[in-house]
Amino acid sequence: MKQRPEFKSKALLGSQYFLYFGVMGIFLPYFNLYCYHIGFTGLQIGTLSGMRSLMLVLFPLMWGAIADRFHIRKPIYILCNFASVSIWGFFLLTEDFSMMLVITVVYSLFYGPIISFLEAVTMEVLDREKKSYGRIRVWGSVSFILMVAIIGKMIDVYPIRLILWLILYGALIQAILSVRIPKRHAAPVVRTRSNGLRTYTRKRVVVFLTAGFLMLVSHGTYYGFFSIHLEKLGFGGTFIGMSWALASIAEILVMINSDRLFKKWSVEHVLLVSFGVAAVRWSVLALASSATVILCSQVLHAVTYAAFHISCILYIDRLSPSETKTTGQAVNNAVSYGLGMMAGFLFNGFLFEHLPMAALFWISAGIALAGGGVFGGYQLSRRRLGHRMATHRKVSGSRD
Repeated sequence: MKQRPEFKSKALLGSQYFLYFGVMGIFLPYFNLYCYHIGFTGLQIGTLSGMRSLMLVLFPLMWGAIADRFHIRKPIYILCNFASVSIWGFFLLTEDFSMMLVITVVYSLFYGPIISFLEAVTMEVLDREKKSYGRIRVWGSVSFILMVAIIGKMIDVYPIRLILWLILYGALIQAILSVRIPKRHAAPVVRTRSNGLRTYTRKRVVVFLTAGFLMLVSHGTYYGFFSIHLEKLGFGGTFIGMSWALASIAEILVMINSDRLFKKWSVEHVLLVSFGVAAVRWSVLALASSATVILCSQVLHAVTYAAFHISCILYIDRLSPSETKTTGQAVNNAVSYGLGMMAGFLFNGFLFEHLPMAALFWISAGIALAGGGVFGGYQLSRRRLGHRMATHRKVSGSRD
């Protein structure tokens, strides 16, 4: 029996998420730890991470605009996969900070747009089933769990430099398989006045992006220095890997039930709850030194990452015109995971040398609350405006 085209497309996309986040499961917990081991300061680590995030602001927008303008999403996706894995190899040749900074910039030129392109293709393939996005994205969480757990044990035995080779091999496999992702289906494009980047200057979009920016700034302490924090508390690589893996296990439950989640709750409601839970999570980490408490706090990743991330993908897709879907995902990734993470990394990299980790997590909690205030305040004002307009229409109707 032949596989249905939809099933084959979803399987191919699932494999791309599996490989992309498998590599991320090596990079995110352990690359900064590697830099710490080769003698980099907190500011240097924050600068490397921040520069990488800055490139995620600039280049996805550029590539996304080109892909939407000339309808060449797949060729660009393949190019960026092969180019980025080639450039990554240069990290194997140096431990000099200046050289690694240059490599990071060039690498990010091609690495930056990969995830936003993948999200755009997935939304297109799912079509009317977009709320089931989590069932494809979950394969990324599965591989992330496997990698953080396995690598955590490996770096207790082998030199941490091993992660550079593993990232290279994983990214190479993803690049090879990228040539098989579904092509974009050509469709008549209806040009509207909302075309292009002007769409993303509307108040509703700006508020959403601002809130997303603050949410990811609040994650800077966690993504940049959580592994280092655990090591300084006396935990080994196995526990570090277990902590990251548990977070991903929690997010899987949300991913596979994403359609149920959004049938019960609106995207706006889920986003708002995510900010509050993030504030609680960072507050717990500010206070915790117990292994049990730290592991329990990792379960909140189900909300602060999984529910938040899916909501953002659905929300920006809803706000984006059909002819700028790739650009929409690029804008979302650029402002949140690009600009937000850059600010978070640089801010925390500077403060890492001057403040205890507890203080950094307390600051993160405050930033998350600020993001929730921005988004929730705007939603409340819209609701009040809608109520006033409805009341006005009723009064006008009764007068007529």
